[in-house]
Amino acid sequence: MTTEIIGTYATALFLLIGSTFVIIGVIGLLKFNTPMTRVHAPTKVGTVGIGMLLLASIAHSFVLGDVSIHETLIMAFLFVTAPISANFIAKVNIHSGSCVKTPPPPVDKTWSTLNTPEGEEGSDA
Repeated sequence: MTTEIIGTYATALFLLIGSTFVIIGVIGLLKFNTPMTRVHAPTKVGTVGIGMLLLASIAHSFVLGDVSIHETLIMAFLFVTAPISANFIAKVNIHSGSCVKTPPPPVDKTWSTLNTPEGEEGSDA
């Protein structure tokens, strides 16, 4: 097998995997009811799906003999911005009160803090 045939098969495999992830993300977006559950489908699954489609584009450009770096920049931008936008959407839903509130923290002075109880101080000697 030549490298061109192997590259074509790799491109087809990347396209198939990416399309499967994108379809799973779309089904999750349509199936979930609340905005907080809808956030997960496109950001988690969609990012991997779009990444695989871009990887297929990179593999295809190498098969054709062209070197394309644009897809790598798009992938980096996507992997950085998708979690940030999901975080902002989740924060808006939490602050608007349109979702179920999280349970209150336990009555404990050390929960989610750097405070340590009396007598458990680390020895700095």
